Amino acid sequence: QVQLVESGGGSVQAGGSLRLSCVASGYTHSSYCMGWFRQAPGKEREGVAASNSDGSTSYADSVKGRFTISLDNAKNTLYLQMNSLKTEDTAMYYCAAEPWCTMTATQALGAEYNYWGQGSQVTVSS
Repeated sequence: QVQLVESGGGSVQAGGSLRLSCVASGYTHSSYCMGWFRQAPGKEREGVAASNSDGSTSYADSVKGRFTISLDNAKNTLYLQMNSLKTEDTAMYYCAAEPWCTMTATQALGAEYNYWGQGSQVTVSS
């Protein structure tokens, strides 16, 4: 059973930085997709960043140049480094994983996932 445990959310002023972490356990598949999604109150969930097992990454236009997704395979940990945060980045952030995934990173950004983390609140104040 795949499990994803997130950490690293919090409150920060606009312009600040936060890093989210997502520790994955329960699978050792060589092909996978992983991503970060967010949902603000009253809004639909949106893909923020995604990565696949060939190392490709994809980002939503709203976060390009500010957010970086990375994976530490040795630690089975997915990260989302968020810099130059804006008030509109305020949302609940979720990591997601899909084993046996062969999608491109761009496809993975808008895909459905079977495994999700518990969510981390990110609040950016002006």
